[in-house]
Amino acid sequence: MLQLRVAFAMKPRLKGRQTVLTNLSEWHRMLQAGKMPVLEMDDLKERHEASQTSEPASFSPNLRVAVFSGNYNYVRDGANMTLNRLVAYLERQGIAVRVYSPTTDTPAFEPAGTLISVPSIPVPRRREYRIALGMPRAIREDLIRFRPTLVHLSAPDLLGRAALKQARRMGIPAVASFHTRFDTYLKYYGLDWLQPVLLRYLRSFYRQCVQTYAPSTCTADSIQAEGLTDNIRIWSRGVDRRQYHPGRRDWGWRQSLGIAPDEAVLVFVGRLVLEKGLDVLADLSDALTRRGLPHKVLIVGDGPERQPMQQRLPNAIFTGFLSGDDLARAYASADIFINPSTTEAFGNVTLEAMASGLPCLCADATGSRSLVVPGENGYLVSPTSIEEYANRAAALITDPNLRRHMGATGRKLSARYDWDAVMESLVGHYREVLAQHFATSAQNTRHAGAPVQISG
Repeated sequence: MLQLRVAFAMKPRLKGRQTVLTNLSEWHRMLQAGKMPVLEMDDLKERHEASQTSEPASFSPNLRVAVFSGNYNYVRDGANMTLNRLVAYLERQGIAVRVYSPTTDTPAFEPAGTLISVPSIPVPRRREYRIALGMPRAIREDLIRFRPTLVHLSAPDLLGRAALKQARRMGIPAVASFHTRFDTYLKYYGLDWLQPVLLRYLRSFYRQCVQTYAPSTCTADSIQAEGLTDNIRIWSRGVDRRQYHPGRRDWGWRQSLGIAPDEAVLVFVGRLVLEKGLDVLADLSDALTRRGLPHKVLIVGDGPERQPMQQRLPNAIFTGFLSGDDLARAYASADIFINPSTTEAFGNVTLEAMASGLPCLCADATGSRSLVVPGENGYLVSPTSIEEYANRAAALITDPNLRRHMGATGRKLSARYDWDAVMESLVGHYREVLAQHFATSAQNTRHAGAPVQISG
């Protein structure tokens, strides 16, 4: 792991030669169409800098990936854990990769690969998160020195938009991965009226990317239905089935938490934020209590809603963030997994619960719809129907054999999700983009010397 902080006032001290790919073919097409290319001041500066380098621009097919993230490691979540796995995999394959993201002095975990810190500010009302207000010159210069042949954008934020623009200037393709249903966040913060504006922005962002990677077919269908983009590929997720395993069930640990032998443990794993459906979890527990069903809610995670949830569910167990063996033990020691979130593009925690041998009770939404087979390894529930949640949970609480059967089925289904195969498929998508891009660039370069008529 290497982390570099790039200051505004100085260039980062990095080894290697500086070069840039200028998109001359784009100019040629504009001239043929009778249009004069319009250059911004930054374009002129960067093209001049590129012309001063010791190495001429070339269309090399070597894969060099620049990854842009809004949160690579300062707050732990499923999206950045996947990105860190990706970077580690690329490095194992000998593929050059460099990550650009806001950082903090108190990261949640050590990052994989080389991380370049992008200046940022706290997000209003959610100060644990940070946002970069664009791409400072020092970051652009570092990117040019790295000489990427492909840019991977993991969030449609201001940094991602600036990186998309920079990729165009450098004449290299940009791809995006879809991790979160940002359009579904607004209702939790009283901002529903902004949804049309946000959707227009997301369409503008993703339509400029050569490919967009969805984690499941149901998420891909949702992206397409909302008109965000049509050029979609599947980049699924994996699970470490040796780490997450039913054999990690620990009865002594359950007893140490004060869980009675006759209590069914309903486990929730994730960030304690409004958009995770915490209100549904609390209402479900209340409904089960009214029915006289012995249960204990186990909440694994932390976040700004922890204190309100502790007040709302005073009998629940809050462990805070867990990882590694501790997290695996928490999954396996529970009886039923609950995921009421409707904002996820893929339910990483649902897949971990399946590998741990738990039946899954989840919202019928993109996060879990591709993982849960209703009646086989769990149930999908209408997101706002507390009665349906309670009915399904009651069936599982009162029937241990049903729990065991569904848990065993989920364990078997989780075998489909192998991390190396998942990452290999993404690299295949990368190479497809690169092959198409450089073939087109080479063809355009061969014809660039043809006579051009300028009209208008």
